[in-house]
Amino acid sequence: MTPNDLIASAIKRERKRVGLSLSALATQSGLAKSTMSQLEAGKGNPSIETLWAIAAALGVPFASLFEVNKPDTTLVRANEGMTLSADQSCFQTTLLANCLPGTRRDIYRADLEPEEERTSPAHPLGTIEHVIICAGQARIGPTEAVEVLNAGDYYRYPADRPHIYEALQSGTQIIVIMETRD
Repeated sequence: MTPNDLIASAIKRERKRVGLSLSALATQSGLAKSTMSQLEAGKGNPSIETLWAIAAALGVPFASLFEVNKPDTTLVRANEGMTLSADQSCFQTTLLANCLPGTRRDIYRADLEPEEERTSPAHPLGTIEHVIICAGQARIGPTEAVEVLNAGDYYRYPADRPHIYEALQSGTQIIVIMETRD
């Protein structure tokens, strides 16, 4: 599914969920009906401002315009992902992951050195970890799905099973976001 198809599907899904017509959503978003029609058809190249206006009109978080059923693991390399650009400034954003309702996220920075692999025991059932490599290189993930990650890479995996962190370069630094259900 292309990014435009994903956005189109989400706009249509959320518009129908709140019971708005295409015209009503266009009006509430401050967009032309033809623009809204193109976006729902998966055509066009919406800016961040356009998508924020649509999300606000629908009363949903911005990230909900990118939701799909998630696999157990998600790997986003440094130069990958759905990147959106702003119209009015030199700013780009890439959504790596959104938080499901009823979940909690704790954020950690970890500094690793290439001495030996650290195996973490399983966390409570349903725990997900999101890891972003800030500097260096590391092997990370559940023991059955370990990946080599470089600076800028993102990896999402279930942490309710044993998982490892192993620096492959000195000075490796990572951000770990632990997501649990409330």
